[in-house]
Parts: sequence; C-alpha cells; structure tokens
Amino acid sequence: MAGGVWWVVFDFGEVLSRRTEALGSIAAGLGVALDDFERRYWGGRRVYDAGQPDAEYWSAVAGRALDSDTVSGLVAADSLGWLRMDPGSTALLRDLHAAEVPLALLSNAPVSFRAFVEAEPWSACFRARVFSGDLGVAKPDPRIYAAVTERLGASPSQVIFFDDRAENVDGARAFGWTAHQWKGAESARARVAGLLDRAGA
Repeated sequence: MAGGVWWVVFDFGEVLSRRTEALGSIAAGLGVALDDFERRYWGGRRVYDAGQPDAEYWSAVAGRALDSDTVSGLVAADSLGWLRMDPGSTALLRDLHAAEVPLALLSNAPVSFRAFVEAEPWSACFRARVFSGDLGVAKPDPRIYAAVTERLGASPSQVIFFDDRAENVDGARAFGWTAHQWKGAESARARVAGLLDRAGA
C-alpha cells in the first residue's frame, strides 16, 4: 500500500520476552507440587487473561483461599518472571521506535500486568499498549483485533502483527491483519523492513 502508514503490533510473552523461569519458585513458595501448580496455572490462564480478579485466579492455583498480601506477592513474582526481555527484541523495538515506526503491544495478560509493563523503560516505545484483561476478551477472539484496530485509528490492512501462537496469528489474519508467527527478532526485522520498503515504493 504505497503511501500508507503501517502499525507494527507485537505480542509480549515468548515474543518480546523470554518464557518465565519463575514458576518453580512460586510453586515452592505455595507448597504446591510443580505439576499440580502448572496444570492449574495454565489451565486457568485464559480466564485470568480475560479479566478474572487476581485473588480468584491465584486462590484457584494454590488450591486454597489466599489473603491479599499473598496475592499481591504472587502477582509481582509472576509478572516479573515474564519481564525478562529478549535482547534482540529490545534492540528491534528501539530501532523501530527511533525510525518513527508506529508500534503497539497486544498481550493476553491480566489487568494487573499493565502496571509492571508500563514501569519498564522500553514500554515508552509503544504508542498503544493493549492488554486482554482490560478488554475482557483475549486472542484469538476477533473482538480483540477489532478493538485494537479501532484504538490505532487504522484499517486492518495497515497492521502487521507478530505472535508466537499459531491460533492468534490465524485469528489476526482472518480479521485482515498481516500476521506472522514469531521466528525471532531478526526474522521480524527483515519482514518489517520489506513491508515498509514496499509501502514507500
């Protein structure tokens, strides 16, 4: 699309950040066997990412009611575990931001995760940061792609999107975004460069 403005939208976990290594220590702190912990952690995550309150989610993961201080500590430990940025991804963000490419973040994440992300210096690279918990709907539901497109003031054909999950990529493509499964920062850099070159042709 010659002369058009492309938004580049990134997923977060296992795209910009590395997979968390905090689950073992969190499970140990709760006194829950790791297998049981991970089954509950992942099994309930979609509902949590769609807006479930922290206390409900973490009490279900722990298998017992938790007080507010314990919940706050778990939220912090979990969030910080997901904030280990991949250096290549950080460099890509900074380079695209310096080139004034409009960037947005679209993450399936609970409401409480926003504050941790927005405290990070690299967060300023994004003109828009969208978290599923705030919207009450998570990828690959088409409503989340519609909400992001509206927030960007763009058309679906003006968005390129990177996500590690095939179902989210497929959902974005069905909505009309140009979407790619994440293959690393250098692959994404090449795809974005090629797209911008064609757009400016």
